[in-house]
Amino acid sequence: MMKKKSPIKIIIIIVLVCIVIGIAGFIWYKNGTRRAIKGLDDPIQEPAEGSVILEAGGYNFVTTFLYNYDIDALVVHTKDYYGNSVEDQLSHKDLALAWGAVAEYNEFIDFHWHQEGRFYSYKVDTRKELDNVGGIKGISQHSSNNHIISADGGVESQIRAIRRGDHVRLKGYLVNLDGIASGGKSYHWHTSTTRNDTGNHSCEVFYVTEVTWLD
Repeated sequence: MMKKKSPIKIIIIIVLVCIVIGIAGFIWYKNGTRRAIKGLDDPIQEPAEGSVILEAGGYNFVTTFLYNYDIDALVVHTKDYYGNSVEDQLSHKDLALAWGAVAEYNEFIDFHWHQEGRFYSYKVDTRKELDNVGGIKGISQHSSNNHIISADGGVESQIRAIRRGDHVRLKGYLVNLDGIASGGKSYHWHTSTTRNDTGNHSCEVFYVTEVTWLD
């Protein structure tokens, strides 16, 4: 004759299962998932005019719109920044975005994407894998690290919700920020305006006005 489990033991088991499911769900929501998307075109970039004034770290920034920027991309990694630096006060999140062959092969190739210190990087298991995306040059031409500056609180809430694996369309401006403090000290944060550069100053400073989630 089978011994029945006590109600207390059953409750404990149920609670433990719920905890495990909750932790797994939190990790999934926080980190997202790796996926691939085929057929994403290059970002659209057209000359723009205008500016806005932003304040951060004791500086008044003239934020100059250089280009209208419209990108349909796969989010391959995200990184939050909530430190005390001027850049962290202006931009709370960096998005590593991919399109073209890099987005198409993001599942077949594990790029081991990483973001730290306002840079993004990748590491593949074998260099041969990069032949599928046009080599190192192909990666630089079809992916980018974006310092996101939200146009308002609504956009900021949407940006915070973006995670790895999302397919998003972002619209706004590539901008240069030139700040002056009360004592005359200056601070400059300028955007890349090409997808062909690498290293320092190759990230996009992206003033986002519109966020759309796609498939």
